[in-house]
Amino acid sequence: MNQTTRKKLFLSMLKIRRVEEQVVSVYGQKQMRTPTHLSIGQEAVASGVCANLTKKDQVFASHRCHAAFLARGGSVDQFFLELCGRKNGVNQGRGGSAHLSDASKGFFSSPILGGMVPVATGAALSFKLNKTKNVAVVFSGDAGLEEGVFAESVNFALLKKLPIVFICENNLYSTNTHIRYRQPNSPIFKRVTELLKPKQINGNDVEKVYVDAKKAVDSCRRGKGPVFLECLTYRFREHVGPLYDYNIGYRTKKEVFDWEKRCPLSLYKRKILKLKIMSKKSVELTDKKIMNEAENSYAKALKGSWPTEKDLMTGVY
Repeated sequence: MNQTTRKKLFLSMLKIRRVEEQVVSVYGQKQMRTPTHLSIGQEAVASGVCANLTKKDQVFASHRCHAAFLARGGSVDQFFLELCGRKNGVNQGRGGSAHLSDASKGFFSSPILGGMVPVATGAALSFKLNKTKNVAVVFSGDAGLEEGVFAESVNFALLKKLPIVFICENNLYSTNTHIRYRQPNSPIFKRVTELLKPKQINGNDVEKVYVDAKKAVDSCRRGKGPVFLECLTYRFREHVGPLYDYNIGYRTKKEVFDWEKRCPLSLYKRKILKLKIMSKKSVELTDKKIMNEAENSYAKALKGSWPTEKDLMTGVY
């Protein structure tokens, strides 16, 4: 992997982390009247996958969509405008955190559990019918795969050999319920063995994610059919909201701290410095610049226009 790619992956994760930390720092001001499902701790998955995509590919995500939206090149200004309910938000202020979608970036999300899996499958079908080399990628949590529509979509994608990569972000929890209480005691990726060329990888290792996602995307472009990647990762914050939640009993403080020792951003920052891809001073300046941009985007969002009564009826059928 060359230094340019490594730097790109690092900056992508850094941007996602700092933007979401800005959400954490201001959420208590109650200017964002939308639930937020933060990706803090899971940045490597979206960064590693999206770095392999072209502008004509399409990405679909669930309620925890901030990381994929930003990794796909979504506007930080429009991100904060949307979360603050303003007219110039990426969805005119009517979608909020869990509905970030920007067709110009080939990015779409919905909080319906597993709901974007068949939509992504349909996009992949259109790519095949139109004889393009484009690929559809769908991010889903481990709980999303428990929905019946996942099996139906996989069946159809296999039947038609569609160019789609199914990404399972396995962070162990569905809201506050551990996976051990919801699924059989077997790795998820083994349940689709022989069907989707599945693989389980360390989702906190951004280079590992990048390399395996590249193989998956390239395979799809060659017409080899769908691929499934299970990325093991972990969210540091509560299921929905800006806080830590190890005080409510479903997971321990030790478990969260143990995973924070495997923080994808911290680990990769060490590597970036060790390989001298960026100097410590350059990392600090870049970090500060990104934090300032996030703060400024939020400040601008607070000055944004509210939707009018007429705007609220636009697009309603």
